[in-house]
Amino acid sequence: MSAQKTYGFTTTILHSDRQKPIEHGSLHKPIHTSVTFAYEDARQLAEVFQGRQPGYRYGRQGNPTVSALEDKITKMENGVATLCFATGMAAIGAIVQGLLRAGDHVVSSAFLFGNTNSLWQTVSAQGAAVDMVDATDVAAVEAALTPATRMVFVETIANPRTQIADLKAIGELCARRGILYVVDNTMTSPYLFQPKSVGAGLVVNSLTKSIGGHGNALGGALTDTGAYDWARYPHIAENYKRNPSAQWGVAQIRAKALRDFGASLGPEAAHHIAVGSETMALRQERECVNALAVAQMLEADPRVAKVYYPGLPSHPQHGRARELFRACGSLLSFELNDGIDCFDYLNRLQLAIPASNLGDTRTLVIPVAHTIFYEMGAPRRAAMGIAESLIRVSVGLEDTADLVEDFRQALDAG
Repeated sequence: MSAQKTYGFTTTILHSDRQKPIEHGSLHKPIHTSVTFAYEDARQLAEVFQGRQPGYRYGRQGNPTVSALEDKITKMENGVATLCFATGMAAIGAIVQGLLRAGDHVVSSAFLFGNTNSLWQTVSAQGAAVDMVDATDVAAVEAALTPATRMVFVETIANPRTQIADLKAIGELCARRGILYVVDNTMTSPYLFQPKSVGAGLVVNSLTKSIGGHGNALGGALTDTGAYDWARYPHIAENYKRNPSAQWGVAQIRAKALRDFGASLGPEAAHHIAVGSETMALRQERECVNALAVAQMLEADPRVAKVYYPGLPSHPQHGRARELFRACGSLLSFELNDGIDCFDYLNRLQLAIPASNLGDTRTLVIPVAHTIFYEMGAPRRAAMGIAESLIRVSVGLEDTADLVEDFRQALDAG
């Protein structure tokens, strides 16, 4: 495969391992389980540790199997470098660990995955201020900025209510103000959207979700898109400034958050995720078709109070989704009418599985207020618009007609 020729998304991912030498002609990068790496010349070992030449130091800081996956993610996101972590939350935590200090300020979307919301609460308690705003409106983001603001953090499609941040306008705002723009791309994936296109400097992906896609491996990634000028970031340590400024951010995060904090992705998980990623585009095409069909059926049923899916014209950011995304993703949520018990409804489903994950090959459902958002309490859920009957759906690969019928029969059987 020529390194110079430009190929499509799936072709590029399928053949990315072969862009570099690969052992014994293997089509996949082999699983390297060693945690340490030997050098015949002790001077070479020292140069690797000092960053003067490429190489592997210790499994916590890098591994050939993980590096091959990082190369894939970088290509997916049209970035310049990627770091992989043990989970998606570890990737977000690495931003905090590697880049923030007491006295800093973060502006975050108020519409967040529950664990990310919890992390920002922890950050606030440790001395960095976090303002949670309605990021669907860039004016709310701008109003929250202060001289101490170091980054703006948003999700592409919010989990679980599917609000879509004003991604393009926020990117333009951050560029004008020299602020690092961090976008969690998990709910869209690099196939449906590349946050670099709206100016994101760092992109988060939970590899557990659509990229891995089979619910068999945890992982997370941070991709530096090259869009942010790290010379403008005030907290880069001097010893990471030996290289060109474009490399400063990744160098510091690798050292301060991956090496020191230790949330490393293992080679076995990296292999599962890399293999799963090869079919991501094919899976997402089917999942998006299924999600729209289920959302349309639910919206048309009078027993359903509200459906949240960006592919529906009734969605407040439907136009924005159509402008930015290849398709509207596999996540939807809905509220049942008063008098219909959400647990009874879920128990009547025959194909959709009550479980907590997203981006799986199988359709998964969960009662949001009673599980993943239970810990935050009723007042905070109400502020986020999460009703007690809200059901989140991660739509899978089942035959479309079978899936639509399953959600319908669970209503009919009530």
